[in-house]
Amino acid sequence: MTDSNFPWPTQHAETLAERLSARSAHVAVVGLGYIGLPVAAALVRAGFRVLGVDNNVERVRELSRGETPLRHLGPDLVRELLASGRFEVSADAERLAEPDAVLLCVPTPLDDERRPDLSAVMRTSEALAAVARPGQLVVLESTSWPGTTRDVLGARLAASGLALGEELFVAFAPEREDPGRSEPPAREVPRVIGGLDDTSRELACLLYAQLVDRVVPVSSAEVAESSKLLENIYRAVNIAVVNEMKVLFTALDLDVNEIIDAAATKPFGFQVFRPGPGLGGHCIPVDPFYLAHRAREVGVPVPLVELAGAINRDMPSWVVQRTLAALEKHGVAVRGARVLVIGLAYKPDVDDVRESPSFVILEQLAAHGVHVSYHDPHVPEMPGVRHARPPKLSSTPLDAATLAAHDAVLVATAHSSIDWPLVGRHARLIVDTRGVFHGRDAEGASIEGA
Repeated sequence: MTDSNFPWPTQHAETLAERLSARSAHVAVVGLGYIGLPVAAALVRAGFRVLGVDNNVERVRELSRGETPLRHLGPDLVRELLASGRFEVSADAERLAEPDAVLLCVPTPLDDERRPDLSAVMRTSEALAAVARPGQLVVLESTSWPGTTRDVLGARLAASGLALGEELFVAFAPEREDPGRSEPPAREVPRVIGGLDDTSRELACLLYAQLVDRVVPVSSAEVAESSKLLENIYRAVNIAVVNEMKVLFTALDLDVNEIIDAAATKPFGFQVFRPGPGLGGHCIPVDPFYLAHRAREVGVPVPLVELAGAINRDMPSWVVQRTLAALEKHGVAVRGARVLVIGLAYKPDVDDVRESPSFVILEQLAAHGVHVSYHDPHVPEMPGVRHARPPKLSSTPLDAATLAAHDAVLVATAHSSIDWPLVGRHARLIVDTRGVFHGRDAEGASIEGA
């Protein structure tokens, strides 16, 4: 927890600390997507006045009408925030001169060569530097390589002419949102916080202490940035292990999920990770490349991290090959076959399609002459994505007639709302990438793991 007796070095810092502690500070959230909108909601519920800023004008109009664009947050969230009288939205970056604290929740994707793309951080930093005033706290939440807060954000803010650590305060607090997960509640998830200096760290701790039960101060922004990468690379490497084992055990005609269940009976030294059709979401498919980029800059190879990324990236192609082989095994010609993919979102019970392997699977199946369709109750229309170019489709109804009309059903996402017994009764062939039918009676359908 932050030190209540911290010696604030300037009047700007002391005044800001008082306002943050009293929740009288005005806070801006830049980027109102999967990270920013939940953060804005937490701030409003804590009693802060919040300005939401997004450069997507249509998103701002949508929010201004009280519409919640992210389904997993519920239909009434934005109406609740607007009704509080403490939330407004704008596309005008010049308004960032108004708040006492600015939280940056902007995208940090990969470019087409899978290199870190910090253009949104750079643009926002420059826009903020143009209007920054003494006494503001700026916190980056977007995941990036160690040094981004100091060398990208901090360097651009220094161009404002304000003294960092005395007039303008800069910190990093990596987001820990998990779309669709309700346990533990967001308030119970600790927040790691590192600053460009001690004063910036303490001020950021004061702010986040109003939102969560525990803040974890660390010695620098670089430590905080690295902790976020380590969290997700740990998951990426372990998922790569079970994905690689799935390929091996499938070749040995063994059920990988049964093997995992058996290993999980050991009460120590083993944590369950499940294989799938590939990785999705913003974090796990992207973060290993951010760390590998930084590692190359300092001349330290990280072959395990890069290999894990390659294994996970290759999984959609393996799933496609398993599907084509399953069709041929069951006497169905690949060209002209009809395959229904269940699940466009990258994980269950959300509408988040970022980096979803389903797009790659649909694209590759179509390239083999397969007639593809998909069903996803959370994604009625297929959006455009950066990482694949499948045919433009809409979600097809999931009923007995649809299932019977397809040569195969490929399970890509295990949404809880799917009637899996219906799928088992009426599908002819099920290619199961998620273990949905592991231990489940599929009745008439043939099951192939992938």
